[in-house]
Amino acid sequence: MAAEEATHRPPTTHRPAATSRPDVSVVVPVYNTLRYLRSCLDSVLRQTIGPDRMEIVAVDDGSTDGSGRLLDRYTAKHPGTVRVVHQANSGGPAAPCNRGLDLATGRYVFFLGSDDRLGPEALERMVAAADRYGSDVVLGKVVGVNGRHVFSDVFADGNVVDVSLFDSALPWSLANTKLFRRDLVDRLGLRFPEDMPVLSDQPFTLTACYHARRISVLADHDYYHAVRRLDARNITYHSRIEQRLVSVERLFAYVADLIPAGARRDAVLRRHVGLELANLVGDDFRHLDRAAQERVHATVAQLVRRHVTDSLRDRLGIEARLRLGAVTAGGVDDLLAVIEQDCGRGVPATVFAGDRWHAGYPGAPAPWTDVTDVRADWLARLDTVDVSWADGHTLTVTTRSPYPRFATEAGPVRMLAGPVVGATRMDAGDPTGRTLRTDFALDRLLAAGSASGQRHPVRAEVDGGHGRGGAAVRAPRLAAGRPRLLRHGARLYGVAATVDPRNGQLVLSVVPVTVAQLVGRLRRRGAARAQVSGRGPEGRLGRHGHLEVRGAAQVQPGPLRRADQPHHHSGAGRAAPYQARGVRVDV
Repeated sequence: MAAEEATHRPPTTHRPAATSRPDVSVVVPVYNTLRYLRSCLDSVLRQTIGPDRMEIVAVDDGSTDGSGRLLDRYTAKHPGTVRVVHQANSGGPAAPCNRGLDLATGRYVFFLGSDDRLGPEALERMVAAADRYGSDVVLGKVVGVNGRHVFSDVFADGNVVDVSLFDSALPWSLANTKLFRRDLVDRLGLRFPEDMPVLSDQPFTLTACYHARRISVLADHDYYHAVRRLDARNITYHSRIEQRLVSVERLFAYVADLIPAGARRDAVLRRHVGLELANLVGDDFRHLDRAAQERVHATVAQLVRRHVTDSLRDRLGIEARLRLGAVTAGGVDDLLAVIEQDCGRGVPATVFAGDRWHAGYPGAPAPWTDVTDVRADWLARLDTVDVSWADGHTLTVTTRSPYPRFATEAGPVRMLAGPVVGATRMDAGDPTGRTLRTDFALDRLLAAGSASGQRHPVRAEVDGGHGRGGAAVRAPRLAAGRPRLLRHGARLYGVAATVDPRNGQLVLSVVPVTVAQLVGRLRRRGAARAQVSGRGPEGRLGRHGHLEVRGAAQVQPGPLRRADQPHHHSGAGRAAPYQARGVRVDV
């Protein structure tokens, strides 16, 4: 790999003369995103590359919320720059992406989600890099908005001129939100598979990256802002299980056809096994009906046996290894027993059989519970037992290991919330040495979230006599509390400890809150209380940036309770030991 030492910023003052062919076509598939569409289109129209070097091709996929009419207004206002085509709803993003690609005329093509937006210099920088380095694919830094999670490891090394698909974190960033050289697309005849209701961008991107002469990564600018919709209705969030199964099966078959068996295929499948396949048997598996559970179990078992080599298995995270091992070694009930243990009781005890270590899941078949070769990862599995505000500036997460010799065998422990490293210490109140307290500075969480917000999954890493290991920190039986409002600079943010419903992982979320959102909520609550008290709400920001409201809402500590514990009013007695506490905003 060749790293670009200096920050690359292409010139903006001298632009080539206009030609009949734009440098880049931005393809925007649109379906019912009216709330975000104007911001999306404006972010493209404001690009420093200028209107003479780009075009926007928007495909309205049968929207019913007025998105199509808004697109028509933009076309009338920006003729020659914005092109719009309307079609009946196709049921997924593949068809509108293909239609847009058929109409695009640029030397490069870029796909933009209609609820996302671009940084102001994104297109100019990416086109300049592609021209300068001869890159067929350029990936600009992606940041999450409204707490949307994005995989960012591929950007950790800064600008990299030549990235390998097989020796980097690129397989974890296979969305189609990249700049593609049109000659490559045409030479390969690339199109999105319309028989995949979800994940259809991955075969397209993977094939382009596999055949690309050069793939470049740019991390010196926020190029792409991936927005988590406030109504949480992004298509990938709520796709039906049958759609997910069909798409995952076709994705694995596609990878197998594209890449010969061996280390390079395993490098790509590591992502698909550890993410798409493992998510099928995540915590929400227990909420499916029995017929769906049987279908999922059979599909996952078949894909594991067909595609997961011993080498690939050994590179999976501990959670994925255990879940997928449960699938291949037992039936649906065995898998459900594992999930119920993780969700309801926490990390099981370690069972010793001679010199072998086993995860002590009740009734689980022995072959897959052996964690001897990944003991460091096993020791890193911790349960959250408490989340509390130490003061106005620190969020403290208390975790515990069930392993009796944790203090002597785990070695130094590091706790991370996304990129933020906490200050970890043994809890002096636990003489067994199995309880840790980690302080996360809120200013660092807020800075890491930037203006767009971010989700910070909590992870533990150990480095002791059994080697280095890591695992997601789960939060069994904890009910999410309401966020606490904090001010960082001129912005308000909601900060909360939540639980990812897919995998039970503890997540520290930082989400921007607009004044309009806050005032609307306060007015609704205030109006309701005013009918009783005859007074309306008054509010201000306190000296630490916390919102203080009188008459309608209050910011105050509030319990992040275990689901099986009753609520207690103040003065009703002391909280139970290790009752997890969070913060809430009563608005």
